[in-house]
Amino acid sequence: MRKLAPRAWTRIVPTTLLVLIVCLLGKPAHSQETQNPDLEQLKNKLQQLDEEMQELKQQIQAAEEARRPSGASPQPKAAVAAAPNQNQTVPLEGEETYKKSSIDLYGFVMLDSGYDFKTENPNWFDVERPTQLNSFPGEFAPDGNVFAGVRQSRFGVKSSTPTKFGDLNTLFEFELFGTGVDAGQTTFRLRHAYGELGQLGAGQTWSAFMDIDVFPNSLEYWGPNGMVFFRNVQIRWMPLRSSKGRITVALERPGASADQGVYSDRIELQGVKPRFNFPDLTGHARMIREWGYLQLAGIVRKIGWVDTNNDALNLGGHAVGWGLSLSSNLNLGKKDIAKLEVVYGAGIENYMNDAPVDIGIKRNPGNATTPVEGVALPMLGIVSFLDHNWSQHFSSSIGYSMLNIENSNAQNPSDFHQGHYALTNLLYHPIPRVTIGGEFQFGRRVNFTDGFNANDYRMQFSFKYDWSKFFGF
Repeated sequence: MRKLAPRAWTRIVPTTLLVLIVCLLGKPAHSQETQNPDLEQLKNKLQQLDEEMQELKQQIQAAEEARRPSGASPQPKAAVAAAPNQNQTVPLEGEETYKKSSIDLYGFVMLDSGYDFKTENPNWFDVERPTQLNSFPGEFAPDGNVFAGVRQSRFGVKSSTPTKFGDLNTLFEFELFGTGVDAGQTTFRLRHAYGELGQLGAGQTWSAFMDIDVFPNSLEYWGPNGMVFFRNVQIRWMPLRSSKGRITVALERPGASADQGVYSDRIELQGVKPRFNFPDLTGHARMIREWGYLQLAGIVRKIGWVDTNNDALNLGGHAVGWGLSLSSNLNLGKKDIAKLEVVYGAGIENYMNDAPVDIGIKRNPGNATTPVEGVALPMLGIVSFLDHNWSQHFSSSIGYSMLNIENSNAQNPSDFHQGHYALTNLLYHPIPRVTIGGEFQFGRRVNFTDGFNANDYRMQFSFKYDWSKFFGF
């Protein structure tokens, strides 16, 4: 290696120092000058993410367009791009506000057991129905029977699907409580098969003449006899539904029953057949306030019958059924709710919870062609119950109900005239979905004119386990 001369060192050192100074001055320091490029990179990444979000929104909108039913108008671009207005409670004209669809599976398993100190029609062994008590001494003897069953157990499915016409809601529900030809059996029984879109609804559900909120928090299945209680096939219109009130009008499937009374064995009456050529018109209006609500409901119906016999008599005819119901829930403090109803009308027994026939037979003296005629039977129903919450885990219900029928003069002396219903209970909820309780029940039947009445006393113990599963998509 060749050695440098002393004068060479003197030339190299200044040159090297100059290069180092230039490098140091040109190198960025760890200050705000070093952060500027990093900040720009972050801004660029944010812009890229924003562009990706816009692309995802466009893909979602395209997917929603593909799911929209054929013939539906596309969503306006302004409605997509515009920011939501917090004060706007109703969508703009032509705007579609899509939400999630949902399905709710629910139900409960329930065991009812107890002891009937008296007796009742064995087809209704696990309920308290004054119309099903003895109509004469010893009719359903002997007194004193243990009962048990799971007939209240229930299963249901609810769904909700948003559309541009409003939410499409459906309800399908059944239980195991047999009635009609299945009375007394543990078998599947349809409760609800109903759907609604916006203001229109159709299917089988609560009658528009009914107020289900009057039903007390009881263990007994059938409920107050003086209450309007009927699930019917119908088409309904709901022009008003809000937190302050609602209005519902419905056309419901007609139907009625008749009592031929003391003339039931006459062959001339065997050819008289029912005829229903108009649907029942029902409706209600409800006012909702902080203290509770007040509901007024009404019904008008035509009940007809035709004499198909070829003889000199004319036993055909018709009657107009009508009724008004005033019901309410009153908030009596934080722990008490009063449930009240008064209903009066004629020929509406078919809509009542526990009532006999709609049409009774009446003598028509002096008329050889029509010696008897059918009349709509007037009736009065009353419901008065109090639901009380003792604590988070204990609650009770106590109350009374009555149904009174104004019988026609050709009905049988042993026909039902008046019924009384009462109960009180203590319910324990160890967790929100479990109910364990005991209940004392009372029923009384009063006959038309023979002076006979029957009382019933029952104790019931029940175990109820609720469940539900909600799916949103």
